[in-house]
Amino acid sequence: MRTWVSIARYHLVQPVLYLGLPWAIMAFSFAVNLIIFRVAPAGRHYTGALASIYLLFFTMGVFGIGQSLPFGLALGVSRRSYYGGTALLAVTLAAADGLGLTLLQGIERATGGWGVAMHFFRVPYILDGPWYQTWLTSFVALTLLFIYGMWFGIVHRRWSLPGTVTFIAAQVSVLLAVGLLITWGHAWPGTGRFFSTLSAAGLTGLLAVLAATLLAGGYATVRRVTV
Repeated sequence: MRTWVSIARYHLVQPVLYLGLPWAIMAFSFAVNLIIFRVAPAGRHYTGALASIYLLFFTMGVFGIGQSLPFGLALGVSRRSYYGGTALLAVTLAAADGLGLTLLQGIERATGGWGVAMHFFRVPYILDGPWYQTWLTSFVALTLLFIYGMWFGIVHRRWSLPGTVTFIAAQVSVLLAVGLLITWGHAWPGTGRFFSTLSAAGLTGLLAVLAATLLAGGYATVRRVTV
């Protein structure tokens, strides 16, 4: 565990990437939306701009492990330790940033949507419940995207662009196969009912299972990486 902590701290020698950039981009997006909704007609305003921080977590996962892996291994760190330390960074950042999003959502509620009925940090269904649910869902979703990005970064490091394209094609093929199985089994109505009745907490649980699956997949891949 001490090695994992050291690796997580090693990543943070680039504080702008991990600590500054996500919030800077989200702050810019927030300011743009606030200006727009101050001059827009009255009413509730929902934005999808909060997705920016989630997409940046994916990007951080890709570049965080892909670019610095060779140097980390050159220092004598094992692939398993390097992967574990990077995953620890993902969990820590997700917990902290998820808490920040939860606090901002609380301010948004208290101010009536920043005085313009803007729902920036409140997302219908998924991020619109009690504070602890908002934090847990944000934490799980941010962790999932960072880990997913890590797997992409490892694949690209191991097999370059052809491997990355194949990796994407394999995932699309799996989704198509699942869709075909549902179609052949005439299970689309049941599938629709399942997701339409799924609570936000239930969806968070599914995302947590998916995150664990991606974590295992990335671990299996990093053991075969050559630099």
